Amino acid sequence: MPGEYLPIAVLIILATGLAFLVVILGHLFGPRRPNPIKAEPYESGMRPYGPGRRRVSVHFYLIAVLFILFDIEIVFLLPWAVVLREIKMVGLIEMAVFMLVLLVGLIYAWKTGALEWE
Repeated sequence: MPGEYLPIAVLIILATGLAFLVVILGHLFGPRRPNPIKAEPYESGMRPYGPGRRRVSVHFYLIAVLFILFDIEIVFLLPWAVVLREIKMVGLIEMAVFMLVLLVGLIYAWKTGALEWE
């Protein structure tokens, strides 16, 4: 059984070694001409204003976490759909409860104003 995993282990070792080799070669032989303009943050072709590490509203993080939460929860629908014929009515009821919990969470987030962008 461990012999079946040998090609995967060799592939991981080769990929890791190649990644380190490319980074080291780029560092050794790559051009280095630092200047203040190159050190500035660049975004969408506009000159930056203010410090690069300015404070961001907590509301932004709340919306990001809610998006990730609901996005990941929806990913559970695909494996469920694949095995639905095997798990029959029990699986359907469990998914209905799961979707109900998600719906209650979405309604709560909506009613508390967590999804409002100001």
